[in-house]
Order: sequence, then C-alpha cells, then structure tokens
Amino acid sequence: MKYPEPISKLIDSYMMLPGIGRKTATRMAFFTLGMDKDQVKEFADNLVSAKTDLKSCRICGNITTDEICSICSDKNRDQSVILVVEQAKDIMSLDDMNGYNGLYHVLGGVLSPVDGVGPEDLNIKLLLNRLKENQNVKELIIATNATPEGEATAQYLAKLVKPAGIKVTRLAHGLAVGSDIEYADEMTLKSAVLGRREI
Repeated sequence: MKYPEPISKLIDSYMMLPGIGRKTATRMAFFTLGMDKDQVKEFADNLVSAKTDLKSCRICGNITTDEICSICSDKNRDQSVILVVEQAKDIMSLDDMNGYNGLYHVLGGVLSPVDGVGPEDLNIKLLLNRLKENQNVKELIIATNATPEGEATAQYLAKLVKPAGIKVTRLAHGLAVGSDIEYADEMTLKSAVLGRREI
C-alpha cells in the first residue's frame, strides 16, 4: 500500500535511525500520528534543541550546553587521571557505573585509514595540549573499543604520551561476568589471559 506523502516521509525519517527498519519505522510513524499536537510539538522542539543547543566542551569534547562540561568543572573529581573514549555517549556508560571519578577525553572516533580518518580528524591535538597544560595528570586510561581500529588508536596514543612520563593503561578486555569459557571466542579468551590480574 502506498501511504500519503507526509506519512511516507515520516517513515523515511524514522528509518534514518540506526537499527530501525521499515516495519518499526511504520509503527513509530503511526504512533506519532496518534499523539496529540502538543506532544508532537514538544518532540520536534526536543529534536531541534538537541541539535542546536548542544556543543562540545572546549576541554574534553564531551557534549554540553556550556563552554565547559559539568565533569571538567567538577573540582571534586580526580584531576590526575584522564580516561579517553571514542564518543561522548561512552562517558555516560562509564560514569553511570560509579567506579571511576577522574576526568574524560572524547576523541570523536578512531583512526581508520580505510575510511580516511587520520590523527588530524580526531581530538588528539586537544588531548596533547591538555596534557602539556595540566602537569597533574599521572595516568591516561585508553578506553577505545576492542576493534582493530580501537587497538591501533590506543597504540598510537600510547606512543605519543609515554615519552612525557605519563602512565598509559588500557581497559581490560575478556570474559564477561557469568559467561562460560567454552562459549567464548578466541580473541576474547586471549584478551582475558593477557589482561589477567593477581588475586
């Protein structure tokens, strides 16, 4: 069935979201039609606001409405440790666990020559300037994803930072809590063995 143009365009818009296929997009579009005008207007305003009112923190690259994000401006956080992530959304996941109280730095991606992403395309220069300006930093924790690009980016950063005398560590990778060894793939098992710690 061919839908009227406004609903077809709405379905196409929902399909731009990751993981949303035609069926789900159609369901979402018809759900939106069932909302009252005030709810739709608020939804649309929230979309526009998220795009226009947010900016990158000038220190770490996190998303914020101010020049400096709430994490960078929090003097109660450990100023001697910076955890480097690929994207700002990674900060939300890590900070929600309440197991880390240091600072963050958002790269904005990973090195990927195949996709044309080099060091100049990431927030690496901002990180290096930050480390020069803040002599209190003693450790840089690299938390890029365990992909070939994430690993290459981690190695690249380590080579740049280690000569400054700053300890560079990498998040441990390996077996998830509650998982069975027999079902783990080779890379996961290798990471678990290499990332072992004393008990």
